[in-house]
Amino acid sequence: MRLQHSFATTLILCATLALSAGRIASAAPPADPASPAGTPPGAATPAPAPPAPVRVDARAQYPAFLRNSYFDFNVGTIRYLFSAQQLEPGFQAQSTEIPHLAARVDLFGHQFLPHLAAQVVYLRPARYVTYTNVNGDGGRHQVSEAIGAVTLVSSWSLTRRVSVYGEGGYGITSRGGIRINGQTVVKDARFGAALLGAGFAYHLTPNVDLLLSATYSPGRRGLDQPSTRLFTTGFRYHMLPLSAAKVEASREAAFFFPANVVRLGLSSGAPGYGANSFFSSVVPIFWNGRVRADRGVTVDYQHNVFHTRKRFAFDLGASVSSWTSTGGETFRTLSVYPLLRFMLVRTRPADVYATYSLAGPTYLNRSLVDGHALGARFEFQDAMAVGAFLGARRRLNVEIGIKHYSNGNIFPQNAAIAIPVTLTVGLAF
Repeated sequence: MRLQHSFATTLILCATLALSAGRIASAAPPADPASPAGTPPGAATPAPAPPAPVRVDARAQYPAFLRNSYFDFNVGTIRYLFSAQQLEPGFQAQSTEIPHLAARVDLFGHQFLPHLAAQVVYLRPARYVTYTNVNGDGGRHQVSEAIGAVTLVSSWSLTRRVSVYGEGGYGITSRGGIRINGQTVVKDARFGAALLGAGFAYHLTPNVDLLLSATYSPGRRGLDQPSTRLFTTGFRYHMLPLSAAKVEASREAAFFFPANVVRLGLSSGAPGYGANSFFSSVVPIFWNGRVRADRGVTVDYQHNVFHTRKRFAFDLGASVSSWTSTGGETFRTLSVYPLLRFMLVRTRPADVYATYSLAGPTYLNRSLVDGHALGARFEFQDAMAVGAFLGARRRLNVEIGIKHYSNGNIFPQNAAIAIPVTLTVGLAF
């Protein structure tokens, strides 16, 4: 707010001084120092040069597509009746394990009207259904399942803090089956169906809701796919337009957030895939893949669309990459992606940050790499990294990170791709 007030005050002061100077000039016109005899009274004086335009940081306010948007994250229990019925004739399993922990994420929602919103939904179990010891083989065989959907949501207030909502839309259920020694034990399945849900929201703050909800997706008898029921609790975060005071506080702080970054990245499997394994198993915040890129080169561009006063920024990016797998096969990717940037340390020589990117739509030029089926030429790009902006003007960008490509099990086959350690150098402007 101080910067806005200072800017307005400066303009008012300049205008006041200009008017005062004009009055003084009209009262007693000064002599022209360039003319020996001076400027005769009443002669026209040159108009002052217009002030240089002042660039205002518009990124301190949510852009139009984010205002009145939201996302939410929910965990709970999933219920479906997998049994020996899903096994093809001639196969038997010693047991069927059905883990019930599951998650639902509304990746992006937007409130179009006071009582109407639309959202993109993704839900899946934390661990998949497992058939053990099929025909005495002693193994454990998983059946993957995920549901992606687009739904409309209508909500109505019950009290000042509690509202009820219902949703309905269209979803795609994808099931990855089981094959043993080239024989199909459980068939793949992929089909479209309605997705229905309802729940309660407790408005903890203007931006944060606590949720209690139920979601239902019908099965498909012809594919031996049971219906899915999900009961969850979680939170929703609303990106409401920021107040003028908050916007001005962010602008006035004047912390560095690059508007644009152009970068070149080089990936190599020479250091190994320890980082990919560590962050997918020991600290499970990322993903690995059966396909591994041995080397690659990436050119990408990032544009900042929003930042807070000091710590957080939201960017949109685009990248094109060429990869060579450990099996010697070449493939290429074209991605657009959202990027969350967290400024960790700000010092005189550098600003150090961490980034996390999730579900960036990606096109691949092939769907089979090293004999592994990726499911389709449509994938999602995920990435995480640490880096820094260096120098007095923070023009130099250096970063190290890892990536992952998969279709999120929205197709029955999903080998996924692990991208090893990538060193990136860029220019911020």
